[in-house]
Amino acid sequence: MKKLLILFWLLLSPYVSITAKPVSKNILYREGKTFLEGYIAYPELRSQKKAPAVLVVHDWLGLGENSKMRADKLAELGYVAFAVDIYGKGVRPNGMEEASKLAGQFKQDRKLMRARIKAALETLKAQPEVDAQNIAAIGYCFGGTVALELARSGAPIKGTVSFHGGLQTPNTDDAKNITGKVLVLHGADDPFVKKEEVETFQDEMRKAGADWQFISYGGAVHSFTIKEAGNDNSKGAAYNAKADRRSWIELLSFFKEIFPKP
Repeated sequence: MKKLLILFWLLLSPYVSITAKPVSKNILYREGKTFLEGYIAYPELRSQKKAPAVLVVHDWLGLGENSKMRADKLAELGYVAFAVDIYGKGVRPNGMEEASKLAGQFKQDRKLMRARIKAALETLKAQPEVDAQNIAAIGYCFGGTVALELARSGAPIKGTVSFHGGLQTPNTDDAKNITGKVLVLHGADDPFVKKEEVETFQDEMRKAGADWQFISYGGAVHSFTIKEAGNDNSKGAAYNAKADRRSWIELLSFFKEIFPKP
């Protein structure tokens, strides 16, 4: 009897998710005349209820295995996760130099950056499994910048999470357009996001009256969630297993706050 009661509690608990293996597929969509190809993952076995959904924005190397892995993990927890494509179908940088140039084009053209992520948002909202009233955006490195820019555009999303992302924006007054909550997960020793950039961002959030959190991880530099970054902090970008684990826990806690309980 005691075992049955424990099982019953687990099934009803909002802090436990029991889902089937996720289904995944590529999705071709478009922004203007540009074709983009994203990757969507969702639980195979579901009730008729629609699920909260998450945009997952890639780093400067473009949509790849890391973003897809994150989408799969979120789908295993019961979310619909869409790993988006900002660059365009088949457009993938060959190395860091090309990635820097390509990401730089979008950082210089925030109108285009916003158009690309908004196209992904509309594509996600149109999926039959998605609760269009409960969508969040998360991003890694370059993707963190994109996710924050989506929030600043006034998009109707419940929350935004940046993992070791760039925080700068051409117009800090746009923060007043933010409608959801903001969570920034940052490497305390990140040499690519300067102290001044952090302070400017925090001041931007305060002036806008945004609901925001900023969490720094000691000993972590840029790209702390990406295993391919290696483990040499002296390079400025390196994987940090502890920060990766802790930031993922913060993400899931954030989702429990912004999304309806199951």
